[in-house]
Amino acid sequence: MSKEKPTIPKGTRDFGPAVVAKRSYIFSVIRRTFEKYGYLPLETPAMEQLSVLTGKYGDEGDQLIFKILNSGDFLAKTNSEDIAQGYKHLTRKISEKALRYDLTVPFARFVVMNRNEITFPFKRYQIQPVWRADRPQKGRYREFYQCDADVVGTNSLLCEAEIVQMINGALTDLGLTDFTIKINHRGVLAGIAEAIGEKGREGEICVAIDKLDKIGREGVRKELQERGIAEKAVNQLEPLYDLSGSNEEKLEQLQNMLGKTAEGERGLNDLRQVWTYLQGLQSKALSAENASGEPRLMLDVTLARGLSYYTGCIFEVKVNNVSMGSISGGGRYDNLTGMFGLPGVSGVGFSFGVDRIYDVMEELQLFPESSQQSTTALIVQFDKESEMYALPVLQQLRDAGISAELYPEAAKLKKQMGYADQKSIPYVILIGSEEMATGKLKLRDMKQGEQQDLTVEEIIAKLK
Repeated sequence: MSKEKPTIPKGTRDFGPAVVAKRSYIFSVIRRTFEKYGYLPLETPAMEQLSVLTGKYGDEGDQLIFKILNSGDFLAKTNSEDIAQGYKHLTRKISEKALRYDLTVPFARFVVMNRNEITFPFKRYQIQPVWRADRPQKGRYREFYQCDADVVGTNSLLCEAEIVQMINGALTDLGLTDFTIKINHRGVLAGIAEAIGEKGREGEICVAIDKLDKIGREGVRKELQERGIAEKAVNQLEPLYDLSGSNEEKLEQLQNMLGKTAEGERGLNDLRQVWTYLQGLQSKALSAENASGEPRLMLDVTLARGLSYYTGCIFEVKVNNVSMGSISGGGRYDNLTGMFGLPGVSGVGFSFGVDRIYDVMEELQLFPESSQQSTTALIVQFDKESEMYALPVLQQLRDAGISAELYPEAAKLKKQMGYADQKSIPYVILIGSEEMATGKLKLRDMKQGEQQDLTVEEIIAKLK
């Protein structure tokens, strides 16, 4: 039998213990933030019905959904008549399920299916993997975790203000300082489309504007023209890229540009209300400055967010001192549950991209030493007698809630100490013949290099 070289699918990764420990640290900080604001945990299946997912992410998003082949002999039963009816018919026949693309659409499906059992407004957070058939590159994977927080059943813009608070709080707790929370409103974008004489075409305009950071002004201009936007209208968009001053001053400039368009007015009023709430909450996002001296929360009229289901405020977060895409994003999606037969339920939420946050923190060396520590104390042994003496000591430590392990064999001391050092175990307990005779065990602080003779009770008191 020939040996096969082991591989994993492109865009996926194995995570060793050290990486898992760091990722768990990120999850714990984010989970603590969500729960502080009253969000409850929720989980949904990795698979969804294909019909649940399609049509919710726009044409580009639909192309990236991982479809799952039906089990059984569907392909064998496919005949010329099926093929004649076309590719879409054939796809439906061989695939009725797909891996979830995000956590928001499955959440909307859950709300509709369980609307009689949940209490509105309903706040939930969800930390699970999602899959996208994207081209793998740095910061972009085919399998990755999202950390979502959503609230449905209320139109209050207090929810948007609290999202800003949660983003700012979680990232600050993770040690990040130089980041920008960008905010905009789809109503503003619709108002812009109307003001330049292209009413109803904000979707096409949004897709192009959303690429401003990647392709620049000329690239956006070219794409808009290719989409059939009149040159006069394209020219009228130019001042948007040069808005300046404080967030409040940008809102005033937008007011002049949008005139009296109804959607534009709605968007501007919503944004002003979010600022009012944040001021009442004394939000640090309004006062804390990034490296450029600007507040962390910034109105960015070029922010469009590609997903088609957003209807109100939209968010995106970027770390400024590393080369990385957005690490968080979201917005309000008033019509999402309506797609599943429950109209009139407003929702707003956002997601942290944990994989990107991990890459950023690794690059900036922000992980604390404690995040990599799994064992507090290692007991080393020298022979069978010390091993048997150590067993009840090991159990006493664990009963006291102290993470501890006993080296499983009487190896050389250098090897056992090296094991503790490689695993970043902060304390080592040595038990030799003298320690067994006196009941005073040697506790070595691996970081400080200091050593003390202590009873088991004293060791437990110190380590706790």
